[in-house]
Amino acid sequence: MPSDGSRVQVEFAADFRDVGADLWRRCFPPPLEGQFWYRALEHSGLEEQFAFRYGVLRRGGETVGIVPCFVHDVSIALVAPRPVALLLRVLSRVFPRAGRQRTFFVGSPCSDEGSVGLLPGVNLAEVAPELIRALRAEARRLGAPMIVFKDFPEAASAALDAPARAAGFFGVVSYPGTVLALPSPDRGAYLRGLSSMQRHNFLKKLRRSRERLALETSVVERPSDRELEEIHGLFRQTYEKGATKFERLGPPFFRAVAGEEPARFILQRDPATGALLTFMLVFCLGDRVINKFIGIDYRRAGATYLYFRLFDAALDFAYARGARELQSGQTGYRAKLDLGHRLVPLHNLVRHQNRLVHAVYRMIGARVTWKTLDSDLATFLLAHP
Repeated sequence: MPSDGSRVQVEFAADFRDVGADLWRRCFPPPLEGQFWYRALEHSGLEEQFAFRYGVLRRGGETVGIVPCFVHDVSIALVAPRPVALLLRVLSRVFPRAGRQRTFFVGSPCSDEGSVGLLPGVNLAEVAPELIRALRAEARRLGAPMIVFKDFPEAASAALDAPARAAGFFGVVSYPGTVLALPSPDRGAYLRGLSSMQRHNFLKKLRRSRERLALETSVVERPSDRELEEIHGLFRQTYEKGATKFERLGPPFFRAVAGEEPARFILQRDPATGALLTFMLVFCLGDRVINKFIGIDYRRAGATYLYFRLFDAALDFAYARGARELQSGQTGYRAKLDLGHRLVPLHNLVRHQNRLVHAVYRMIGARVTWKTLDSDLATFLLAHP
């Protein structure tokens, strides 16, 4: 296969179906979120928030990769340090677009990590220069002056770094992901891998929770309409409590994703009333289980430690499937760190076509750290410098 990156061509499709199913399968094998994920997103009624695009890479006449992208009017306050974020919120009351920027993202709006799907043997660093040129042209066509490689893990970010910086991009730290290793053979090995303090606190919370509240746990592949209504209600409660909001997911999303093969719903009910108290949407992809979204009835939370009961059920589910790791996403770090997750550094690469705006965003980006992004991370880093 030729390795000359100059022979790369990129064409953009507006629908996941315009990319062949076999190419999706080969470029996004498990544990990556592939065609099923973009099919669910496109069937979720998100048109007012996102416009999806799919770059198809060809080299030497052969199709070799897929680049999922989307356009979104992003709030700069999501990543800006607190003083800058507060200023942007004040300005946006007078100038509604002051804190928002039409942006062409490479990645997915709801995935924990950005990915460029390539066939085996194709090197991201080699195809990156032509890919970046194509992205800039497509962004101009879409009227998006800013381009962002969103939440790319370290290996992919390193491969993109030199060609991206040569094209004028700068780097910005992103919210880290979280991953929990699941050592063999069972949950006993997981518990032994925790520190004595972590293990003591986790088991104490489970014990106290069980003393206060009985739960019935089930795993559902295709929830009924009534169950989906309950699930969305709990999701809304959790969404409203969160400080970081990027996408807004309504009932159509849950209906769409419920029909996808990798999706499972872990449900926990009050056996006395039948009320749904927690749920977790998980994807089963190879030896990885992805904790995608959760919902908790916060009216019943507090001393019942419902989050830890839900995690305990997810742990049993993952071990029953023979998974080797549980990926739990960004934000909500305090509880995840207490349960033994490790932080996974993720990076953004950013370019704005206006030099002045680019310089301002670069200045803001230089001040972004894990400490400025999240108070739980700031506390953790004080204890673990």
